Amino acid sequence: MVELAGIIVLGILAQWVAWRLKLPAILPLILIGLLVGPISTFYTENGQKLIEPIWNGEKGLFPGDSLYYFVSLAISIILFEGGLTLKRNEIKNVGPVITKLITIGSLVTFFGAGLAAYYIFGLNWQISFLFSALIIVTGPTVITPILRNIPLKKDVSTVLKWEGILIDPIGALAAVLVFEFISVGEGQAYTQTALVEFGKILLFGTTFGFTFAHALTFAIKKNFIPHYLLNVVSLSLVLMVFVMSDVFAHESGLLAVVVMGMVLGNINLPNLKELLYFKESLSVLLISILFILLAANINISDLALIYNWKTAALFAVIVFVIRPLGVFLSTQGSTLKFNEKLFISWVGPRGIVAAGIASLFGSKLLAKGEAGAEYITPLVFMIVLGTVILNATTARFFAKLVGVFLKKSNGILIIGASKVSRIIGSYLQKNNRHVVLIDNNQTNVDKAKKMGLEAIAANIYSDTLSDNIELNDVGYLMALTGNSDINKYAINKFTKHFGENGAFRLVTDDEMGNPDNNPKEGLFSHTDDFIKLTEAIRQYPAIHEIALKSTEHYNSLIEITKADPNIIPVFLKTPDGDLKIISSFSEQFEDITEKFKLVYVGKRFEDDQEA
Repeated sequence: MVELAGIIVLGILAQWVAWRLKLPAILPLILIGLLVGPISTFYTENGQKLIEPIWNGEKGLFPGDSLYYFVSLAISIILFEGGLTLKRNEIKNVGPVITKLITIGSLVTFFGAGLAAYYIFGLNWQISFLFSALIIVTGPTVITPILRNIPLKKDVSTVLKWEGILIDPIGALAAVLVFEFISVGEGQAYTQTALVEFGKILLFGTTFGFTFAHALTFAIKKNFIPHYLLNVVSLSLVLMVFVMSDVFAHESGLLAVVVMGMVLGNINLPNLKELLYFKESLSVLLISILFILLAANINISDLALIYNWKTAALFAVIVFVIRPLGVFLSTQGSTLKFNEKLFISWVGPRGIVAAGIASLFGSKLLAKGEAGAEYITPLVFMIVLGTVILNATTARFFAKLVGVFLKKSNGILIIGASKVSRIIGSYLQKNNRHVVLIDNNQTNVDKAKKMGLEAIAANIYSDTLSDNIELNDVGYLMALTGNSDINKYAINKFTKHFGENGAFRLVTDDEMGNPDNNPKEGLFSHTDDFIKLTEAIRQYPAIHEIALKSTEHYNSLIEITKADPNIIPVFLKTPDGDLKIISSFSEQFEDITEKFKLVYVGKRFEDDQEA
């Protein structure tokens, strides 16, 4: 009981430390696992581990294969949660790159790492390729915290995110096929078995995932599931799908839960946000337990096996040769620049799926007496720990070194997706600005998406927005909701994360009625609040531009807009196309010359007003 409670307490403590230090949680989790596992044998009186995951006849938490059943079920939940976050609209620009990364990139890693393990470590071909199959996966649970604090172009962060989640079942599938090869033996029998297993995994994995995703959607929309049972019913269904698919085709459960998550994540499901929050919390707990258990399960003898120069050589080849080779072959002909490809090559940390399946297959092959099986678990853990430490400590520096670190974040986050926000957001997007709209009203979000805008259904009172790696290039914040409390809250909470270049909100009715109360973050005009802006756009749903002659001309037009409620200034457009947000201190700009333009919403200026 003490050991089990200790794992949970230490796991959550590690998560907190990782959050404070802005590190991937996997790093302190593995270190804690090693400290209470193999390393503890050096300082305990009887030479036993403080935490023994598998029952050894005297102590242990899980008898027999129970630990690996638990690992399998936990990984299924983690992959399902990852699948929920995958959105089709995120891969418009990088879809082909992701497809190649999880196909060509996987093949390069599989054959390259297999050859490296064979020639460097002298393992047999079967064990070498099992090792290479296991390290195909890049872990989404470790990529996200690494990228969270690095402002990057959205395309780069999206590639890494999608690769991390989609490649998990690919790596698992490759590992299963190699495991089958080792179990069946070489020759014609394997060829037939592999093809049958491959077909079964694809068939049952996609069928079960797709079918039960739509079944759950139907049940939720028809209110067959009471609200208080929604999360636990979804959880039980995920576990059922994983197990059922696995019964029909061994290891197809991983593919099934990823497909199920992806389908649910791209369906207009009213309760999706609550489901996602629940799964995220559960995933944090499971990851905390899993990494400590799996690291503690390693023995000192396992670590001694890889304590030599060959380990460093293998790590160097995989990280500095094979990963870049796979990335550059996969991104050939894409819109990604050379420095962006370099950065993607550098960031490839392995995570929970690699460690979990390595422990599972390694122990099974050891029990069968397979030669070289003792190397599987420690070698994979070495790659996991090494890549995480390397990327966690150097990713930010390397991003600056190769020039993908955004020195100025020009993306714009708009709080609210009403018609006002959609029209302004559409104009900004047409002028080559990355715009993201946030709203908890799904109807508004859907309308924004139909206009081709990037929109997220989210609650701004949640902490998840700050962790969204696709918002890393956002440097401007505009709160455009009709609720002044929400606007003020957004400014107070998110200015640090998303408003480094400017954070603005609409003025309130009270502020509008008091000329002396003009907030520094006031947006557009001190005489126009949400109601006036909405009314102007209702009558004149368009954005116009007017050429300026001088600062005096600009100021005269601003005075006209103050007197006319149907004309509201929003941006100043510079000769090079840059857009500057106009605050309620409208006379903030100087040195305005010809070729500058005033951007405004509402009705057009009269001819005599333009002069």
